[in-house]
Amino acid sequence: MAERKKSQKNYPVSGAETSIYRQVKCDSFTVEGYSRAPVMTFWRIPEFKLGFDLGWQPWEFMGIPRYFVSHAHMDHILALPAYIARRRMMDMTPPTIYIPEQKVGDLRQLLAAFSRLEQSVMPCEIIGVKPGDEIDLSRELLVTVHKTWHTVPSVGYIVWEKRKKLRPEYLELSGDEIRELNQRGVQISYEQRFPRVAFLGDSSSRGLDENPDMYRADVLITEMTHIPQGNDLNPLAGHMQLDDYVNRREKFQNKKIIASHFSIRYSSREIDTTVREKLPDMLDGRLVLV
Repeated sequence: MAERKKSQKNYPVSGAETSIYRQVKCDSFTVEGYSRAPVMTFWRIPEFKLGFDLGWQPWEFMGIPRYFVSHAHMDHILALPAYIARRRMMDMTPPTIYIPEQKVGDLRQLLAAFSRLEQSVMPCEIIGVKPGDEIDLSRELLVTVHKTWHTVPSVGYIVWEKRKKLRPEYLELSGDEIRELNQRGVQISYEQRFPRVAFLGDSSSRGLDENPDMYRADVLITEMTHIPQGNDLNPLAGHMQLDDYVNRREKFQNKKIIASHFSIRYSSREIDTTVREKLPDMLDGRLVLV
């Protein structure tokens, strides 16, 4: 179904916007985005039509109709008003924003201030979430909300693929017999869930340890804010560091582990060199530094 009335072809995208983010492919879906503390964090999975955090908003990301926000620090929500305004300008349907329930009121006030500044409207649906919530996106996709440990209210998310399976006791029945049972309201199937993408957001390692399904997701988007070396500053609370990965290497069952949100005090070369010193096999080649 078309998501917009106007064509984006009339609005070419500059190379500067497309060059800022990375792309990681895994089986049938793609993770695109970038994160650097405290500058910006933004991700999308085009095939699932959803994104995580809005610290930046490349023009081509505008077509994603829903975003799941981990917390309200500026480098994770700075582009949220621009995203909403751009969709309005392009006559696209208002987006849905999921955010920790404690911050719904503050977000409404922020958007109201932008509306007054622009003398326009900021159409969107804001939904507060809390750990334990389940959000059905379609017959095939579900998002669950998980507690994380940061310096402000924060959550992580897991995207699950759902599949219906026929119960073992009915496997030998004919199609007509199955239809008859179904018409009588008999539960002939059960649901299987497969964790496809886990997004930790900003959190200490406790966010992973107390949400073990994140270790099982096909792709884990996580953070490695600190790679302390020598006289480096002590790691800040509510973040992960390189040693957290070294100490947990046996827990990661993921096909891809995207480590990001590195502090800006490290250069890209420092990050790559230091991580490879402690994890020379890059977790069996599954670790991707973004």
